[in-house]
Amino acid sequence: MTPHEVAPLWRTIPQPLALQVLVAAAGLALIAAELWWFLVPHGAGVAAGEGEQGMQEITITVQGGYAPARVRVKAGRPVRLLFHRTDPSGCVAQVIFPDFQRSLDLPLGATTSIELLPERPGSYPFHCGMAMVRGSLEAE
Repeated sequence: MTPHEVAPLWRTIPQPLALQVLVAAAGLALIAAELWWFLVPHGAGVAAGEGEQGMQEITITVQGGYAPARVRVKAGRPVRLLFHRTDPSGCVAQVIFPDFQRSLDLPLGATTSIELLPERPGSYPFHCGMAMVRGSLEAE
């Protein structure tokens, strides 16, 4: 071997076509499952209860996500959302309601409330400060 000829640092090992197809299919299935988990709403949501003077009210626990993540309310009536944060992650230290142009800081170990008025039926999303944890207010 001359000084200019260098042996490769790696070599390619050919794999059977069936194995290549299986690995590609498994990868696509995992990508589809991840997209379904994070982007598709799960369940019918939980209806907010009736409070005093017609105020709709529900408590949402913040622990690795919002529980419940989908809240059903009646359109045209005020809603009080009570967020109880037990998750120490900084990502969930704030909740943002883009359609209402409102945000709420969520102190750890405390319950904080926000009052909103969904005037029209529709879906009003909310999310954490990094938009990784999501929920929605479904006005009917």
